[in-house]
Amino acid sequence: MTIRDLLFWATKKLDAAGIPSARLDAEVLLAFGLGCERLDFIKNDEKIVPFEQEAAFFRMVDRRLNFEPVAYITGRKAFWSFTLDVNKDVLIPRPDTEILVEEALEILKCWNLENPRIADVGTGSGAIALALATEIPGARVLATDISPSALSVAKRNAQALALDSLIDFLPGDLLEPVKGPLDMIVSNPPYIGATEYDGLDVGVRDFEPRLALWAGKTGMEFYEKLIYQAQSYLHSGGWLLLEIGARQRERVVAILEESGCYDGVAVRADYAGFPRVIKGRRK
Repeated sequence: MTIRDLLFWATKKLDAAGIPSARLDAEVLLAFGLGCERLDFIKNDEKIVPFEQEAAFFRMVDRRLNFEPVAYITGRKAFWSFTLDVNKDVLIPRPDTEILVEEALEILKCWNLENPRIADVGTGSGAIALALATEIPGARVLATDISPSALSVAKRNAQALALDSLIDFLPGDLLEPVKGPLDMIVSNPPYIGATEYDGLDVGVRDFEPRLALWAGKTGMEFYEKLIYQAQSYLHSGGWLLLEIGARQRERVVAILEESGCYDGVAVRADYAGFPRVIKGRRK
């Protein structure tokens, strides 16, 4: 079959299964299987695909038909200025999380702090920690995660990007493995509550790690613990930045204010207009 034939076949199959990004997914999977860029299809769509690569493509499409995320099928996901290795031990990095990185960089740029000490709590694939280590000269980043398997993925990504000398990977719950004061704490914590979990998209619920998604009965459990824990680690004037779900703004702001330890509390929306990042400065 030609590239055009395979894309037509895969798009039709994925579309019939109710996958909204059918054409894009077909292109990404075929490009991965052929080791080329998607733009190459425009020039070479009449090219005959070798049998072994064709068979491998069929297997990838079958996995996608079971709603397995494309990132887990290819083992790769773009984030910030790099591409990360991902597997089922880590949450797939989302573009919305780049808002958290952008906000952290803006604060540090205005602060003009030399050699900031930053903790990324629940680092997963290492996406946030790696982006900050890339962009902030002299930063020392501490990346924590309760999952040893997730930390292994993050370490491999750091080594692949030659950033492993700038990041300390610490196993443990939230900030418990961190020693010494911090200038900034960032986190994209689990924030899915019990009533929301069963309603997640099947590709998220059935494939991405529950540990990285499910926060507890209310979805607020990690925010409550981290907000109060962070005050013991942050310098006076240090910042806490948290990614939030679309309907969690009021509750997280209330926890920050009720703690009595933060000022400058503000919310930043993502590019779709949904509340995405909440920040507070240690009094």
